[in-house]
Amino acid sequence: MAVSTYRASVPAIEQMMTSLSTCLDYMAAFCEERGIDPANILAMRLAPDMFTLTEQVQRATQHAQRIIAGLAGLPDPVLDDSKTSFADLKQRIDDTLAFVRGFTPEQLEGGEDRVVSFEIRVGPVQFKGADCLFHYSLPQMYFHVTTAYDIMRHAGVQLRKMDYLGTGMQKRIG
Repeated sequence: MAVSTYRASVPAIEQMMTSLSTCLDYMAAFCEERGIDPANILAMRLAPDMFTLTEQVQRATQHAQRIIAGLAGLPDPVLDDSKTSFADLKQRIDDTLAFVRGFTPEQLEGGEDRVVSFEIRVGPVQFKGADCLFHYSLPQMYFHVTTAYDIMRHAGVQLRKMDYLGTGMQKRIG
């Protein structure tokens, strides 16, 4: 069975962005129940040299938008990292979902063969679309969503594996 570029990218991004948003909702409820300022958890990191929870959400959404734009032959989206509140991060996830859902399968057709270019810390990089999707952008997105989940769990938020996998997966396995 052939899998289209759209099917290989959009549903995975939707699943992870939706689950990340749900996990943040659990975090907000956790903070409210315990009188914790959400900014305290958003500033947490797993190790001194790792990104904060806020930055994990920012990077996850960046990779999600970047790959879809690249597969469609569009420039790397410019995202505002100055907004860091809980509400800002929820909006950023919503904006990412709207961006990704705004593409049709036809717009991503052939994206696996397009050259995807963008800047990272070490400088400009270029990938063939399929290589970027499967070996860079999706792994990056999963890493940052997983690390965000881990930070929230470490803070005491009662999350389950199914919260990470999202409601789409729950429906598929019963």
